Amino acid sequence: MTIDIGLIRHSWLLVAPVAEKVTMHFYGKLFSEYPHIRELFPAAMDLQRDRLLRALTQVVLNLENGASLGDYLGQLARDHRKYGVRPEHYPAVGHCLVAAMRANAGGAWLPVYDEAWMTAYRYIAEVMIQAAEEDAAHAPPAWTATVVSHEMRTPDIAVISVEPDQAYPFRAGQYATLQSPLWPKVWRPYSIANAPRHDNRLSFHVRTVPGGWVSTALTKRTRPGDTVLLGPPRGSLVLDRARTSHLVFLAGGTGLAPLKALVEESAWMPDRPSIDLFHGVRHSADAYDLADLRRLRSQHKRLRVIQAVSDEPGQWPAHTAVDALEHHRIVPDGDVFVCGSSGMVRDTVIRLVAMGVRNDRVHTEFSPDTSSFVPS
Repeated sequence: MTIDIGLIRHSWLLVAPVAEKVTMHFYGKLFSEYPHIRELFPAAMDLQRDRLLRALTQVVLNLENGASLGDYLGQLARDHRKYGVRPEHYPAVGHCLVAAMRANAGGAWLPVYDEAWMTAYRYIAEVMIQAAEEDAAHAPPAWTATVVSHEMRTPDIAVISVEPDQAYPFRAGQYATLQSPLWPKVWRPYSIANAPRHDNRLSFHVRTVPGGWVSTALTKRTRPGDTVLLGPPRGSLVLDRARTSHLVFLAGGTGLAPLKALVEESAWMPDRPSIDLFHGVRHSADAYDLADLRRLRSQHKRLRVIQAVSDEPGQWPAHTAVDALEHHRIVPDGDVFVCGSSGMVRDTVIRLVAMGVRNDRVHTEFSPDTSSFVPS
């Protein structure tokens, strides 16, 4: 199967400026022609439309990189099992996707684009179907987990610990999608805030998002004894990406969670790296995990924790995490891990590169909430 990457890229340029129209057309056609697929989706589709676009962009940009694309598609396939996706759903999606692009290309769409996209899509479907079948041999589509503790650390940040009903294999730095029974079929990604443990428990740092269905359910309406659903672990922000013995961790808000998991994992390594962890918050009251960070520092011995506060009235100096890095004159001569909001990650990476940090030494989680045609 030969994919014509040139035709894929050229045709993508025709529809990228009207991507929102493409996605709306796609879902309208999919649900009208294949109404049985509608039951896989939540009632509200706004967020899902954005995720489809990001997934398409990820695939288009990585067609030459077979290994990277295969890993990405494999993760998507394993994640899609929790929605009840079956092999027979894939042809319907491919048909509607190509039709939506053709209809919104302003009359410039050529028949050869149809053939190029369907060839690429058949490859994508084959990889995802095979990965899902392999995963089904040893893992459930989703895990039921019981909430064992729920602590409001600030008025809008909760630290929640859950115990899955069976072994949940993951790596420190990864994330899981969570579903509250209050919002069936609505999944949101949250980083796991601990390394794997013998008791199989997972910790999550959840901030209430205004208007956020799942975050509000988890922080305000969830109690010990309740259950949640966990999707399979995803993500690649793992310690194996580091190649140096001095690490800098830059966290914004609850972006602390996966970096804390990496610290916890590294504490038990025979040749543990030295780590400078900068945690940036807006106000000092938002520093919700100080006690645990002090505990980790005492265990790790080569960990330094620096709190940065950016918007505290009368606070001086006013620093983000990367501001504090420069203020303390710490030279990021090793690997740098960055986690936080998309804006925080983008701005921090720009600053790091300007400081002379090599691109291949800066590690982030690319599009942690990306999904393809099924909601997450």
